[in-house]
Amino acid sequence: MITSQDNPMSGPKRGKFSIKVNSETLSASRALAKREGRQLQGIADEAFTNLLEKRKQTESRQHVMAAYESSHDRFSTFYKKLAE
Repeated sequence: MITSQDNPMSGPKRGKFSIKVNSETLSASRALAKREGRQLQGIADEAFTNLLEKRKQTESRQHVMAAYESSHDRFSTFYKKLAE
């Protein structure tokens, strides 16, 4: 028997877990889900996805800043001349 969790046609495979969240956050999330005609799990999935993407972008920026600082240390004299 194929369930919706195993069926590749129904989207990504999902895992189950439970969490406790601030009651105000939960109420606001439920209200959002109702307003948008969605299930709470969809709202939670979107929130997790957005958080992970945001953190991934922050990591990328840290890498870029490290490269900039290294470049600045190495070429500071050149940068000063360019600024003149």
